[in-house]
Amino acid sequence: MSLKKKLIVLNTTIMLGLGSAFAIPSVKAESISDIQSQRTGIQSDISEAEQVIQELKKEQTKMNAQIAQIESAMKENDQKIKDTKQEIKDTEKDIDSLKKEIKALEERIAKREEVLKERAVSFQESGGDVEYLEVVLGSKSFGEFVNRVGAVATIVEADQQILREQEADKADLEKKQATVEKKLQSLKDMEVELKGMQSQIKDQKAETVNMKAKIEEKESETAALKQSLENKDAGLEAQIASIRENIKKEEERKAAEKADLDRAAEEVNSSNSSSEGTSSSSSKESSSASKAESSASGSSKGESSSNSSKNSSADKPAAASKPAASKTETSSKPSSANTGSAITAGYKYIGNSTYKFGGGRTASDIANGLFDCSGFVAWAYKQAGVNLPASTDALKNAGRQVSKSQIQPGDLVFFNTYKTDGHVGIYVGGGKFIGSQSSTGVAIANMESGYWAGVFNGRVVRVN
Repeated sequence: MSLKKKLIVLNTTIMLGLGSAFAIPSVKAESISDIQSQRTGIQSDISEAEQVIQELKKEQTKMNAQIAQIESAMKENDQKIKDTKQEIKDTEKDIDSLKKEIKALEERIAKREEVLKERAVSFQESGGDVEYLEVVLGSKSFGEFVNRVGAVATIVEADQQILREQEADKADLEKKQATVEKKLQSLKDMEVELKGMQSQIKDQKAETVNMKAKIEEKESETAALKQSLENKDAGLEAQIASIRENIKKEEERKAAEKADLDRAAEEVNSSNSSSEGTSSSSSKESSSASKAESSASGSSKGESSSNSSKNSSADKPAAASKPAASKTETSSKPSSANTGSAITAGYKYIGNSTYKFGGGRTASDIANGLFDCSGFVAWAYKQAGVNLPASTDALKNAGRQVSKSQIQPGDLVFFNTYKTDGHVGIYVGGGKFIGSQSSTGVAIANMESGYWAGVFNGRVVRVN
């Protein structure tokens, strides 16, 4: 093989080697770009997930605070139950004591009746009734007359005293009987109220368990979502690292091959230079021919190098620009219609309050959103400048009663729950009312369907 052919083969081999060295990493670089694009999408999802996690944490904090409120109310309600039970025991003792007094009165009345009967018998003669005048006129002398008058007067006075005591004891008996009946009725009401309180606490416990379950479920979902996204991102990151490592190894291998080819080319060039020197010293003609051939070869080599340079400067395709992410626009919801300050005052406690028996009557309860039904109604109307009593029985007479067909927002509505008129709320319109319910705290409920429709008793009271 001639020297010219050897150089052509060597140059071709070098160009092929260089083309292979840069073609494979280019393909792998495109793979990295695709994976990086996928990773960008995953990282965007992670960012969104982080926002969701933050919102969930806020919700969890809110729910934990609400649970703490419920547990606090439950403790106070438990104490109220204990106090009520003790009051029932004390009332039962009072009833027993009253029963003993009533029995003693009845015995005294019975004894007086016996005395009166005996005295009446003593004035009877010959089987007939004898009046006091006949006794006096039956005297045989003036002295006997005086004695009989004195005796009759004494008897009459004694009888009148007995009658006065009898009437007083009877009045006392009637009063004590009324007291007993009142205490008995109060005891019955307390028993009914206690059952209602127990039912409310049961609802609160169920609500607490449900809320805790929701927290645990949300925590689990959040952890699973975050872990899944992080796993995907880590997988893509590992793929990119692996591809880059392969590219590095491929470049090192191609660089080694190129170095070997460069060394081979230098050896060939060195051998060619030595051969040309020997041929020039032996003959002038051979030297002239060699110069002419060398000149032609140089010209051809220059053209080849120029063409190669042009071919290697081909235009590269422009990188596609990614579209800019559009921002999501959010529109605020319209505010609720103002149906009176007494109604809207309680809106801030919706979803942020707890039912507490006897609640809403102290600054501490109000600050912590602890209300019972009548306490909430009284507080809400106080915000509107109207003072109302804080009991369902008193609220029934806090205004004038109107028919159900005339109901308007702001009217008080009553429900038969654990007792007649056991629950009260404020009508807001649309068949709904706002009140402090045992299972939800302050909330808006539908009184035209479900539980509240079944216990609404039709009582509607207009405050002003």
